[in-house]
Amino acid sequence: MTKRIALATSADHADLHAHDLPLVAALQTAGLDPVVQVWTDPSVDWSAYDGVLLRSVWDYQTRYLEFTEWLGQLDKAGVPVLNDSDLVRWNGDKRYLLELRERGVAIVPSQVAAGACLREVVAGLSGQEIVIKPTVSASARNTVRGLAGSSELDAAIDELPADVYLVQPFLPEIQSEGEWSLIYLDGEFSHAVLKRPADGDYRVQDDFGGTAESADPTPAVRAAADAVLAAVDTRTPPVYARVDGVVAAGRFLLMELELIEPYLFFPQHPPAATQLATAVAGRLS
Repeated sequence: MTKRIALATSADHADLHAHDLPLVAALQTAGLDPVVQVWTDPSVDWSAYDGVLLRSVWDYQTRYLEFTEWLGQLDKAGVPVLNDSDLVRWNGDKRYLLELRERGVAIVPSQVAAGACLREVVAGLSGQEIVIKPTVSASARNTVRGLAGSSELDAAIDELPADVYLVQPFLPEIQSEGEWSLIYLDGEFSHAVLKRPADGDYRVQDDFGGTAESADPTPAVRAAADAVLAAVDTRTPPVYARVDGVVAAGRFLLMELELIEPYLFFPQHPPAATQLATAVAGRLS
């Protein structure tokens, strides 16, 4: 019997992103029956599926409690989630970066702060250009950049909602050299892109004018990204993973490990859709 797999999306992106469409055909070729479903739709019977593949669930960070409760419902119903639901929960809060640092991964220097502590941390970095971002966020939501101690950054902090934040130094290499994204499928390196922000910006997302081009990482960048995945505490490798980082002072520093709903750059490497579909079919067999 053909196994059915739900491709989870969000209400604002109820249809698959156009760049994910090749994945549908690849899943069908791999012997699966893929069906697109909105994760917040109360009418969906998730138990009717043999698995759920997270794709454009791009509102999870604004409905995080609801999202984790939904994962719990899938667990209770015995419906496998790809990536694994425990891994997704761990990856949903950027404080995982601090855990990876304890396991020997080189990350962008990061401090966690909330409430009045945020002001204290920023004051301790006076004169440095920094970036402040929520620990649960995506697509640069509620992210600000500025000079610690400046009135402009103080005003921007005043506008931030109450939350837990990461405070990091701004790395100018993002503008001069770009940010790497290395994609791994079933634990194996697939392809990589180099992302660059628009002139005058620091955000590499295409929503802000950023670009991404296929690129071959150096052996050192590959080895560093491999080490990131090796540091993840899981019995089996993630079905999909994206390692985002920047080379600063000759060293690859991890910015994000994307295990929930990363854009996987299929247009830059078309065979990746088949690679992912094969991996998904293998997990559900």
